[in-house]
Amino acid sequence: MYQTQAVIQHKLGRKDTELDDCRWPEDGLHFIPDWVYTSQSVYDLELEKIFRGRSWNYVALEAEIPNAGDYKRSYVGATPVVVSRAEDGSINVFENRCAHRGAEFCRHSQGNTKEFVCPYHQWSYDLKGNLQGVPFKRGVNRAGGMPKDFRNEDHGLVKLNVATRNGVIFASYADNMESLEEYMTPEILKDFDVVFNGKPLKVLGYYKNELPCNWKMYHENLKDPYHATLLHSFLVVFGLLVAGNESAMIADSVHGRHGTMASAKKEDKYAAVSDENKKEMRSYHEGMRLEDERFLEYVKEFDSPWSVTMQTIWPNLIVQREMNTLGVRHIVPNGPDSMLMLWTMFGYEDDTEEMTQHRLRQGNLMGPAGFLGLEDNEAMKFVQEGVRRSTTDVNVLKLDANHVGTSNSLISESAIRAMYQYYRGVMGF
Repeated sequence: MYQTQAVIQHKLGRKDTELDDCRWPEDGLHFIPDWVYTSQSVYDLELEKIFRGRSWNYVALEAEIPNAGDYKRSYVGATPVVVSRAEDGSINVFENRCAHRGAEFCRHSQGNTKEFVCPYHQWSYDLKGNLQGVPFKRGVNRAGGMPKDFRNEDHGLVKLNVATRNGVIFASYADNMESLEEYMTPEILKDFDVVFNGKPLKVLGYYKNELPCNWKMYHENLKDPYHATLLHSFLVVFGLLVAGNESAMIADSVHGRHGTMASAKKEDKYAAVSDENKKEMRSYHEGMRLEDERFLEYVKEFDSPWSVTMQTIWPNLIVQREMNTLGVRHIVPNGPDSMLMLWTMFGYEDDTEEMTQHRLRQGNLMGPAGFLGLEDNEAMKFVQEGVRRSTTDVNVLKLDANHVGTSNSLISESAIRAMYQYYRGVMGF
């Protein structure tokens, strides 16, 4: 077993794993070292190399800022940002940090304004993040004030590059980023465009919760169809994602960082499971039924063979389509042992009232306290506790061994291997 004294000390709480100690196991495909989930030094490097590196980060939906002056607080990695629509209709993303003394000047989650004013010293900024006003810039009675060479244009907010696709807004610290289309790759765009097909969106509501686990575990969870066939009674009993159904775990073929977990629900409301598969799935409960079977109704509204798709778009976006419930989940890293999940549930502007109610009802499948979300949250908490407290130091990824990337089987960890192969390259491990 791969082990270092530094790792053992870290496990026992005596010191953080230093980057010099971060050596990946020799069998890099089939083992993941625990320090990727627990080390503060690794976490800090992730913020620099990944979220502030060459990535397109999800920040908002255009439907949340439809009018000039509209804004929304958001995050790129752990960094607070503001997403705003200027008078000319342009979308702008800039850090929520006053250029003067560093205060978070935007204090409301959403709203409409003509300018942003820092509450501390009232420096003011326009909707594009440019500094437009400094109180007592020339001092009082010819005393004090800013030096003569102080220029407002040199002290604006830190601005990010912006790209949009069919109503979804992304931002990047990196200059000369490739287009969103190139970044996502055709395999991922295919299902992304099923949900974001150009129809105007209608926001239905929000959730927010904290998970006591490392942010990468959420990516793993949605590149892991193996657990979905075992942990979630709702999925396997009611046929949403069950061994034997037509299904796939699709990874992008360029980098392996994005993925789509997909399944086609059969016409029956309840899953037909072979005796052989029943023995493998302890979460399958014969005879389990719903009092309200409308949760299982699937209105075929998309040009797609899949009734369920869960997309992971590196590094911080989940696009969920569980039958007719639609949403995006925004991953916000919050230290090695914690992450925030910001959920935005939506439909389309041309939805009938009946369809809106159907989406809201079916939304109980998801969310922090949904029929599925609770089980995932608890399982990831258990993993974080295990890797943080134990004295062993590796996770095993040998299911469907040596296979990396897309898999037509649910019983595979190939997409997780692809993600960490990419991750190691970016991080230099």
